[in-house]
Amino acid sequence: MKPDGRSRDEVAGSAAVDAAAAAADRRDGPLIEAGQALEAQLGKLLEAGGSVLTQLADAVRSHPDKPFLLCGTEAHTYGEVDAVANRVANFFHNRGFHKGDTVALLIYNEPAFVWTFLGLARVGVRAALLNTNLREQALLHCIGIVGAKHIIVGQGQPLLDATSEVLSELQAEGVTIWLQGSALPPAGMSAWDGPVQRESVQPLPVQVSITPGDTLCYIYTSGTTGLPKAAIMTHGKFAGLSNMLVNFTGVLSSDIFYVTLPLYHTSGLGIGLGTAMTIGATLALRGKFSARHFWDDCRRYNATLTFYIGELLRYLCTTPERPDDKDHKLRLVLGAGLSPDVWRQFQERFGVPQIVEYYGMTEGTLGLINVQNRVGAVGVASPRYRKSKSFSLIECDIDTGEPIRGKYGKCTEVKIGNPGLLVNKLSTDVPYSGYLGKPELTEKKILRNVFQEGDSYLNTGDLMRIDKEYFIYFVDRLGDTFRWKGENVATTEVAQVLSKMEGVQEVNVYGVKVPGQEGRAGMASIVPSPGQKPDFRRWYRYITTKLPPYARPLFLRLTEEMQVTGTFRHMKTTLVKEGFDPKKVKDPLFVIDNGKKSYIPLDETVYSGIVVEQARL
Repeated sequence: MKPDGRSRDEVAGSAAVDAAAAAADRRDGPLIEAGQALEAQLGKLLEAGGSVLTQLADAVRSHPDKPFLLCGTEAHTYGEVDAVANRVANFFHNRGFHKGDTVALLIYNEPAFVWTFLGLARVGVRAALLNTNLREQALLHCIGIVGAKHIIVGQGQPLLDATSEVLSELQAEGVTIWLQGSALPPAGMSAWDGPVQRESVQPLPVQVSITPGDTLCYIYTSGTTGLPKAAIMTHGKFAGLSNMLVNFTGVLSSDIFYVTLPLYHTSGLGIGLGTAMTIGATLALRGKFSARHFWDDCRRYNATLTFYIGELLRYLCTTPERPDDKDHKLRLVLGAGLSPDVWRQFQERFGVPQIVEYYGMTEGTLGLINVQNRVGAVGVASPRYRKSKSFSLIECDIDTGEPIRGKYGKCTEVKIGNPGLLVNKLSTDVPYSGYLGKPELTEKKILRNVFQEGDSYLNTGDLMRIDKEYFIYFVDRLGDTFRWKGENVATTEVAQVLSKMEGVQEVNVYGVKVPGQEGRAGMASIVPSPGQKPDFRRWYRYITTKLPPYARPLFLRLTEEMQVTGTFRHMKTTLVKEGFDPKKVKDPLFVIDNGKKSYIPLDETVYSGIVVEQARL
């Protein structure tokens, strides 16, 4: 026993932890230096009145004839895009639009999105980037919360249909609607292309002053837990996103970016389009992601880099194997939300040498990036790195989502290896723009007096875990993690286990309320592999072998197609509401039967036994 009361094993363990922390500090040193260089670079850029628009101007001056945008058979140089963006800017300037006005865009990934967005930015008009999947009340809500009185609708019958469905409501609010393309607009809408083409290609007669704190655009949250909120994207934050890859991944002006992620989303817009403009690279666009056309597009455009979110790479892995799977030039794939099993499978099958996983929120203040190719990690988290980025993982109540505060009202960091709520310290150097609208929407994301009186931290709502080598991993959204039998269950971790089960193509795990029971029971919505009939006895054996009792899904729902957001993240809200009630669920339902060592059909009689008679689960 040592003088401080610790055993020899405890002292040895502490020394090992200290050694691992020191090694991680040394490993993360170059990343910290790159981050500091980025901050210094951005500081100089923004102090000089720079923005992504000025960086684009530099690219236009340097190589006006270089291809900037590729889309199908279309190809547009930097000079051509610049000229059309000037037409758009003059269109709005000549109609009395001013800095701070808002125009909504409902446009697919196509060149018109890019030059319309840039043209608005040059006038200082804020673009509200509408999710192209929105319909009816959700669409009206998103237009209304930003106060947009003008909408530009892109080409495509679905977009025209979505606008026509709410046309009377928009007209009642005095909203002007422009329709892009050569087709004659229906009554209540105005032509866009002709009037814009008649405008000058020269820059605005008077340049609009842009500061880093000015709002560039509004990007909406996915709305998976309610109606979408409009997150504020400032010029300064957009510039930071656009420069991140340059400093951390070595992207080059000669790279060709293939972007299938929607440009209304931060990854497609800020990290895809923004980075391309920053370094003068070429951007190849596709209107919507297609697993069938993905690799043919990569070969057609000679793409060297692409982006993913959520389940996108899984969809590529579920396509039939082809002899030319590795016949492409992709060297780097970047994104967020990639599960470890898909990570390995994707690299082995398609031969892409590097995957860079990153973490961030549109409205957030913290970005993490894994450039070490460490499978599953979203970044590094050595003590030195956490100090430089001012983030911590704190203890929280899984049921309420609230931080656990101690005797004196302060929070406690979790131990290495345990999941904790990710929080990021706010300051004048790390401002939080939040959401447009009621102040409480922004304020509810801020935690105060976390470690000291007067401090403030952004509550990301995400559970993270740091391993013994000080890599950091996403565990779950706080609202998705649930408690059952007194234990916390992370839906992403259960889904990773189930996704390896034979006969499973895709899986979404969530918790459901069971009358008379505390907490929520596990349930899995499963898309079976094509041509394979579920073997429930085998699934039972696999699940009971791989998962502890509290983490095993008690209910299964077989479905033909998984519902995802526009950025390929699984949607859970409707699934949770429908639960395991056969009157609400049209898909086949099954419940675990430990006596039969299988999953059995869940009909109304079985349901009644669970709900009314409270049969043991």
